[in-house]
Amino acid sequence: MFELTVQYLVLERRDPARNMARFYVLTIEPTLFGDTALVREWGRLGGRGRRQLDLFDGLVQAVEALESWLRRKTRCGYVQRHSPCLERTCDPA
Repeated sequence: MFELTVQYLVLERRDPARNMARFYVLTIEPTLFGDTALVREWGRLGGRGRRQLDLFDGLVQAVEALESWLRRKTRCGYVQRHSPCLERTCDPA
């Protein structure tokens, strides 16, 4: 069985004519209390940016939220930066 393991997604939006250089990072992380968190970070490239945690009961809900944010941001003009963080893993079971 194959599954896609995503550690983080990095999106960028650049428009030199409007002096725009922004980033958006989506990460799924476990919490200390057994929940799953979707961590969203955004801001201007080179800056500190902001951070928001959304808690979910399970991984499935967190992945659905990540995919929703990914669709939303790509509609706004963000593009995915080359990500070595996307890798396919093989579960021998």
